[in-house]
Amino acid sequence: MATLKKITDTLVSDLANLTFAEPVASVYNPLVYARKPHDLYLKKFGKGPKKAIFLGMNPGPWGMAQTGVPFGEVAHVRDWLGIEAKVGKPEGEHPKRPVTGFACERSEVSGRRLWGWCKERFGTADAFFEDFYIANYCPLIFLEDTGRNRVPEKLPISEREPMIAACDKALAETVKTLKPEWVIGVGKWAEKRAKVALSEFDVQFGSILHPSPASPAANR
Repeated sequence: MATLKKITDTLVSDLANLTFAEPVASVYNPLVYARKPHDLYLKKFGKGPKKAIFLGMNPGPWGMAQTGVPFGEVAHVRDWLGIEAKVGKPEGEHPKRPVTGFACERSEVSGRRLWGWCKERFGTADAFFEDFYIANYCPLIFLEDTGRNRVPEKLPISEREPMIAACDKALAETVKTLKPEWVIGVGKWAEKRAKVALSEFDVQFGSILHPSPASPAANR
């Protein structure tokens, strides 16, 4: 059975030669330039079986883009998860979305909310990860000229389909490895993708509100 590290290696390889046209101006893959902290995350917390995987859509510019950890707001990754390592630079770095790693002073609101809930509910990271795991469906960040995020579902079909094929395969292998009873989308899009990718698996599906500040419901 593949380890999460091997699954990551394969996903990086499968995504490496994909191209994306305008309005996408820059594409970051933190599994490449922030691989050191990502591997620490896998090593510390990626052992199964798990009761549930919480599945996000793709990284945010001030979260996983900086730390290599899903929803990886710097303070929670460093201080609660106990992870800190050197982070490099993405190819074609966007001037409005610089990567400074653990020196980043911006806070990823979605990550602060999600990991903050984990901390409040479970107390310690070890207690949370005993039964649960957090992953992203797609590791790529798509940035427009303005620096605005372009979500994966907005990509043209010709660009989206090969990306989805690679990410579906990685998710299926992750579920084989961690053997969760549940896969819970952090947002409806992630749940939808999981249901397709895992249609032949004996798992249950659910979703929670994405904790983005762009969501009025999540803000309430």
